[in-house]
Amino acid sequence: MRVLFLGSPSFAVHALEALVAAGHEIVGVVTQPDRPAGRDRRLTPPPVKVAALAHGLPVLQPETLRDPQVVATLTALQPEVGVVAAYGEILRRAVLAIPPLGYLNIHPSLLPLYRGPTPVAGAILAGETVTGVTIMLLDPGMDSGPILAQAVVDLPPTARAGPLTDQLFQIGAELLVQTLPRYARGEIEPRPQDHSQATVTKMLKKEDGRIDWSLPALVIERMTRAYDPWPGAYTFWRGQPLRIITAAVGATTAIAAPGTVIGRSAGGNPLVQTGNDALELVEVQPASRRPMSGAAWLAGIHTSAIQFDEMARGQ
Repeated sequence: MRVLFLGSPSFAVHALEALVAAGHEIVGVVTQPDRPAGRDRRLTPPPVKVAALAHGLPVLQPETLRDPQVVATLTALQPEVGVVAAYGEILRRAVLAIPPLGYLNIHPSLLPLYRGPTPVAGAILAGETVTGVTIMLLDPGMDSGPILAQAVVDLPPTARAGPLTDQLFQIGAELLVQTLPRYARGEIEPRPQDHSQATVTKMLKKEDGRIDWSLPALVIERMTRAYDPWPGAYTFWRGQPLRIITAAVGATTAIAAPGTVIGRSAGGNPLVQTGNDALELVEVQPASRRPMSGAAWLAGIHTSAIQFDEMARGQ
């Protein structure tokens, strides 16, 4: 089929590679413009662009799809169907109307649950035991279009958002190439979502990762996994950020203010009082340093009184 592909980050590459391997004709790859990245702010292409150029595919990088000239350019490609995998912009009606068969979208959740920009983080924060991926048809709403196919995936208690997102998009790419020809032949009846069951996630901000130690340890532990790789779960020690990479929940009978280190675990890691239970800091990363064990960090502090301040002003 003549496919117009829209995607940007590394995990969207799985879908592009799967479409190429399945023999579809990719008439155009639309991705975000090159952006500054890294400490030196070097102009860096999106991973989808790199993959597309490796296959000799035509690449378009418009600042916005609202530009009528961009819409005209995409229309001239005459795609039969569009595929969207984390492109980075909501498609307006003029773009949605271009391919006769519409756009198939890979969404890493079991819709209608966890619509929006951060479905994987949302599922981890909620303590779900299963998640999945949905192939849906785009409509003008946010992840509200009818469902073509779904795959259910176990969500283990150690799952981290970054690797899990990549896994879900790999599964979604396989599901996509299985679904696309059947949909085109009219063998799949799109199933409307039950909007009454919908939940919606929000765009993450850096401050979302700041730990409130009055929360239960279970919630904070989930934050360390849901906010990996960004924005990370972090607190402050002596005015400097300390990222909590890996943590574990432990029971405690101590009475102390939330954020107070109340002892050590059997492995020598700090145990921090929370609103409920203690949190063992298994792996941490101080500012401008490499990740280290909580025990190694604690050994370098040289103080017996540690109180984390998650509300450090000016940080």
